[in-house]
Amino acid sequence: MSDRGQAHDRHVPVMRDRILDLLAPALERPGAVHVDGTLGMGGHAEGVLRRFPECVVIGIDRDREALALAGERLAQFGDRFRPAHAVYDDIKDVVAGLDVPAVDGILFDLGVSSLQLDEADRGFAYRVDAPLDMRMDQSTGRTAADVLNTYSVEDLTRILRDYGEERFANKIAKVIVHDRDLEPWTTSGRLVEMLRRVIPAASQRQSGHPAKRTFQALRIEVNDELEVWRRAIDEAIDVLAVGGRIAVLSYHSLEDRATKRAFAEGATSSTPPGLPVELPEHAAYLRLVTRGAEAPGDDEVTTNPRAASARLRVAERVRDTGTRPSARSPRKGTPR
Repeated sequence: MSDRGQAHDRHVPVMRDRILDLLAPALERPGAVHVDGTLGMGGHAEGVLRRFPECVVIGIDRDREALALAGERLAQFGDRFRPAHAVYDDIKDVVAGLDVPAVDGILFDLGVSSLQLDEADRGFAYRVDAPLDMRMDQSTGRTAADVLNTYSVEDLTRILRDYGEERFANKIAKVIVHDRDLEPWTTSGRLVEMLRRVIPAASQRQSGHPAKRTFQALRIEVNDELEVWRRAIDEAIDVLAVGGRIAVLSYHSLEDRATKRAFAEGATSSTPPGLPVELPEHAAYLRLVTRGAEAPGDDEVTTNPRAASARLRVAERVRDTGTRPSARSPRKGTPR
């Protein structure tokens, strides 16, 4: 067992029962295969393995510590659980490597995991002083400190504005660059102190902790989360069997927008305007299972505040299209 505690004691899976209900028509099929593309500490995967006793779960995560903790939690299920150390836009390669032609269920629970938030030395949490790391896979890639110490004012402004929706992005970016000339950025505590100083007090009273948006923006940039997600959603739909279902939990408007785009594209006929008859290859290949994005209930948010911003979308594959050309594009910098 990990010296940091067992996974089931540390993680409350968001909207677990609702997700299991929505995936049930696909996962109740004999020999069903489910991919948990963001395994984390295995809460959702455990729910699938318990509720669907004939189902095999492939668990993907880029975080080696998460894989180890989830492996301890799910060892009781033997070879029905198959872990894979990868980024979730590698889903096609992972599935192919296990000789699985198509899968019946897929879940992505996007954003930062409870494990990463709870570990002080990972640098994700702004309420404790820690090294500015924020890498989901600590074995490779740039850190948050690297971003703060090397990006221009313009690039820092862009990521704070676009990924953090920070109103004072340019003001913060200028101070980051000024202060790093005095001393390089290394710890989260110093960054939080600066944000308290720079962001107006009135805004802090209205919008919560002053570091929330900056830390979110840095995490998304360090892990290339949005570009990875845009690739992953298309790759995931490609490996979904007819009758299979895909569920996505998003916590950021840009993540949810990419999910909505991919689902809407698949659920819409591509028949050219003016063509009198819809050809089979133009028919929709997805059916939307949820109407828009579902939010967790008030009771769940009360017991698990991290669920508050979650939005759930589910779609079902309704016809085979063959494998579309890969949506993959080169990753920025070192693969993460």
